[in-house]
Amino acid sequence: MKKILVIDESQLFRDYLKRKLSDYGFDVTTAVSGLDGASKLRSVLPQLLITDFHLSRKSAAELLREKDENPNTKKIPVIMASAKVDRSALVEVARYNVRKFLTKPIRVDALLKAVGEMLDVDVKIDDTPCIIEAHVNEGIIFIEVAQGLNREKIDLLRYKIEELIDLYELKSPKVLVMISGLELTSEDSIKLSALFSTIIETTGTMKRYCKVLTNDSFMREFITSRSDYEGIEVTGKLDQAMDGLLSKKATGGPVLLDDGSDARNDVVGKSAPKKKRGESINMRFQEESGSRPAFNELGDTVRVSIVDDDPIIQELIRTAMSDTKVQVDAYGNGRLFIESEYGRESDLVFLDLMMPEMDGFQVLQKLQKEKDRPPIVVLSALSKRETVIQALKMGVSSYMIKPLSPQAIRKKTSEILQVNF
Repeated sequence: MKKILVIDESQLFRDYLKRKLSDYGFDVTTAVSGLDGASKLRSVLPQLLITDFHLSRKSAAELLREKDENPNTKKIPVIMASAKVDRSALVEVARYNVRKFLTKPIRVDALLKAVGEMLDVDVKIDDTPCIIEAHVNEGIIFIEVAQGLNREKIDLLRYKIEELIDLYELKSPKVLVMISGLELTSEDSIKLSALFSTIIETTGTMKRYCKVLTNDSFMREFITSRSDYEGIEVTGKLDQAMDGLLSKKATGGPVLLDDGSDARNDVVGKSAPKKKRGESINMRFQEESGSRPAFNELGDTVRVSIVDDDPIIQELIRTAMSDTKVQVDAYGNGRLFIESEYGRESDLVFLDLMMPEMDGFQVLQKLQKEKDRPPIVVLSALSKRETVIQALKMGVSSYMIKPLSPQAIRKKTSEILQVNF
């Protein structure tokens, strides 16, 4: 068995790497500091060192200098990781056989690929297309699953949940699992079992506080037919799932959703963690970001429509797209958009809800009848939960609350069109 030494101050990160690399047949030793790592480097003599740049009790530079001075450890290749490091510091340590530098939060596929290359071992990972994201708001862990189910990401989710529970100091977390774009079959049963076992075991939540939002018939049957998942509610309605988690009926406490609540927080918002450190677990793979085109490389075949009677909003979105070749069309009301020959050809539509002649809801009603409608991002100064829920029910892809910023517009466009910038 080839030996790997992992030096990192985060117990969560150490535990994850030890378990993951051990699954691939490596003999993994972990160290909690630079001083501990230096001692174990001499005693273990691993074939590979994985270390964070920021270490206590002995810096990474000191550790690597000692390694370089010892003929028994000099040739050991190094993978280094760090959330932030300046170029001069990186140049200083690169001379000590640092073969790969990874930015935290580390993308697991990039790390495993590097390990395989350096140790000349065939490290195969599940490459099933899959997106799993997790964030916290109002004491709820939102877990979004799309495209498919991937064993690596399901395994990584366990550590992401543990990290979120710690960062947000969640005592009794509730869970909303949102599953979209999947057509599941019995062949997915093993991965589905792993997904829900991971969620339930890691959160420790009672099953009545776990809701699944999906329209997939196999998923519904899978959950409702198993006795070990009894109590988990499966629904295709977002408002029903949210009410079940945040209402008096679900929590035994006061009603948190009322007529004046802000839907940004109630539905898809992200709370600030109680602990100041950042998240270290990255649920994305390197290949996913690398396969996307850059935002400023979008061709002139991409068309974005702005349906808003506010010329300032129109100009704001134009400005956000100004360094691209994206064709931007602006319409002062819904009627002009509906009657336009180019409106239906849009790759993305930014739609205001409150407009003269034909408002956003009337536009959505007309588009609901069309089979190939473009993705729609609703724009509104209204943040009432009922207003946004009504729009979501009508099939919008997302929404943004005014006032807007060019950065937010670019980020949302990136998410919808699946591009980088």
